[in-house]
Amino acid sequence: QVHLVESGGGLVQAGDSLRLSCAASGLTFTLRRYAMGWFRQAPGKEREFVAAISSDGGITSYIDSVKGRFTISRDNAKNTMYLQMNSLKPEDTAIYYCGSGISTTAIRTRVDYWGQGTQVTVSS
Repeated sequence: QVHLVESGGGLVQAGDSLRLSCAASGLTFTLRRYAMGWFRQAPGKEREFVAAISSDGGITSYIDSVKGRFTISRDNAKNTMYLQMNSLKPEDTAIYYCGSGISTTAIRTRVDYWGQGTQVTVSS
């Protein structure tokens, strides 16, 4: 079993930055072989894919609305994934979740393990 725990959320103003972390425990040796991703769910909306990173960190993908502002990375030695969020906008307000999946493509529709989420609130 793999446990994912997000941290780093908070209340910030538009234009500010935050860095989210997703720490993994459990079968981390296995997890290193998988892609990981960030997702978010805004109030009244469905959860959506935000960004993904391949097992070795060599491939990343983003939704258009965060390209150029968000950067996903991972440190397999620390069993941790990150999401650096710059130039935050009120529309980025959501609960952010991390998850693991087979590939950066497959993870958009199938996540094997989920974290519990961390709240990000961006005020205007």
